[in-house]
Amino acid sequence: MTVLIAGAGIGGLTAALSLHAAGVEAAVVESAREIRPLGVGINLLPHAVRELIELGLGDELAAIGVATAENVYCDRSGRRIFTEPRGVAQGYRWPQYSVHRGELQRLLLAAVRERLGADAVRTGARVVGFDGSGARDRVRVRVLDRATGAVEDTYARALIGADGLHSAVRAALHPRGGPLLWSGIRMWRGATRAEPFLTGRSMVIVRDGDAELVAYPIGGGRINWVCQVRMSEPGPLTGEAAWNRAGRLADVLPYFADWRLGWLDVPGLLTGSGEILEYPMVDREPLPRWGSGRVTLLGDAAHPMYPVGANGASQAVVDARVLARELAPAEGVPAALARYETERREATAAVVRANRAMHRAGARTPEELARLTDTYRDTTGGDVRTLNARASLSCR
Repeated sequence: MTVLIAGAGIGGLTAALSLHAAGVEAAVVESAREIRPLGVGINLLPHAVRELIELGLGDELAAIGVATAENVYCDRSGRRIFTEPRGVAQGYRWPQYSVHRGELQRLLLAAVRERLGADAVRTGARVVGFDGSGARDRVRVRVLDRATGAVEDTYARALIGADGLHSAVRAALHPRGGPLLWSGIRMWRGATRAEPFLTGRSMVIVRDGDAELVAYPIGGGRINWVCQVRMSEPGPLTGEAAWNRAGRLADVLPYFADWRLGWLDVPGLLTGSGEILEYPMVDREPLPRWGSGRVTLLGDAAHPMYPVGANGASQAVVDARVLARELAPAEGVPAALARYETERREATAAVVRANRAMHRAGARTPEELARLTDTYRDTTGGDVRTLNARASLSCR
């Protein structure tokens, strides 16, 4: 029987590729009727890039991404406060890539269909329930066909909930799992065709009071930008967090209209975006356990986190690789999933906490920023020497 993965996002597709590479049959069900290149830019840190390269995707990834060379912290006038090298320039054996999220998803989807078969990803199908109590060697999964409304039973060796922030698998496993927690920050994101700035491979972080801008190139002559504005004190989120909600220029531009960096036209960057997305910055409290028996979680379904460490997608990729390594033996699925959770649950909880700490830190001086970024790498397992020396997660 196959391992069934709920969700064809970055984590779910990487899991399918990793399981296939480990000799484990896998299939994916995705709620969306069509997988389109939605979203804007994301970052893949060296620990994730390593895993995708080991999956044989290095050339394709380099073709769609920009190898980030530095993070530049500056004030709203463009004066540099602190510069941190990134990726290979920082000493890693693998680059850091800035990519368009939808293009990365499309790359992974094409690889899954090429390697696992054209029918390996079923769209328009959503996991709505499961029952692992009826048989020792399988889990019964309830799948809704969104086109017909029919619900069918399928049986799988294991069920992996990689179905995102509003995971149905997580909700079934943890019906009282607690609310999404809002940082009090509202975010607007876009991608604008614009001239490159600084090295052409620089990420800029600018903070002024309650407003912050992050901008970086993602290939194709585009600059990805993220604007963050504190709107409230932190607390439970009321209402829904939707990642593809349309935002309005009129809501975000007033906070940044008089920012003048010199080498980057901030108002022009915002005004030139064809589409603006808006959503709250949220996470959840880390879970004491992820799954049960033959069911577990992966990526945002398991550990949603603030995007301040640019680590969410990267952690999902590592989840997928560890999952495949543990499931590769032919027997003992519950024990394999327990080993996977043991390795990844505390590691990702540390990232959730580190992202919160980085968000609250408010570092301003070069010394404070250097200490903050060093602490973040150490806390989240991103130390250069540790990653460079670590054994491969590949099974064979």
